[in-house]
Amino acid sequence: MTPFISEIIGTAMLILLGGGVVANVVLNKTTGHGSGWIVITTGWALAVYVAVVIAGPYSGAHINPAVSIGLAVAGKFPWVDVPMYVLAQMIGAMIGSLLVWILYKNHFEATDDGETKRAVFCTSPSIRNTVMNCISEAIGTFVLIFTILYFTDASINDTETVVGLGSLGALPVAFLVWAIGLSLGGTTGYAINPARDLGPRIMHSILPIKDKASNDWSYSWIPVLGPIAGASLAALLMLGLS
Repeated sequence: MTPFISEIIGTAMLILLGGGVVANVVLNKTTGHGSGWIVITTGWALAVYVAVVIAGPYSGAHINPAVSIGLAVAGKFPWVDVPMYVLAQMIGAMIGSLLVWILYKNHFEATDDGETKRAVFCTSPSIRNTVMNCISEAIGTFVLIFTILYFTDASINDTETVVGLGSLGALPVAFLVWAIGLSLGGTTGYAINPARDLGPRIMHSILPIKDKASNDWSYSWIPVLGPIAGASLAALLMLGLS
């Protein structure tokens, strides 16, 4: 298992389970139809847990271009490896969203509203405001990256007892994403991950989905640049505090 392959598989699992919980809640005639925001945020948190468990031992489980870029800005990941990781994450996100579409195909066909179908693939703002939507995505990702950097750096009493992802496992990241979703996700759907939004959005444009809505490309740059900005600011602040 190479880092490239593990990032593909980890990100695919993230989107399969994360996109899957959205499909289960919003599409018609599913068992979970209408079960709400708590179910969606919990499903995404557990999706992150599964993805980190799978990819962590081989790639560090970035599964998010903002994580790769943030760690590189902080000097904790080589810039030369960032393009490879981002490519793997995009491929994995597209595979994961394809699997969600296949699994829920009958329910896509049973759902008339095109925007509801698109919501399974990518995010959209509750209130469309370019500046505030960017700020929302940046703040959510800032919290994600700033906290992850503390996961990997914090120590207990001495420099030898490291509290990092290797010792704590994947649960801290899952709880972190859950907290972000519950507290900060109501404005834009908390993409906080460029691959998570752009990869499935591309698949939405490609797949033969009946009566689908537009791909909303005019919004698509916000869940890409917002998270990158937030991740970079978190890394720079960490550097300033170190």
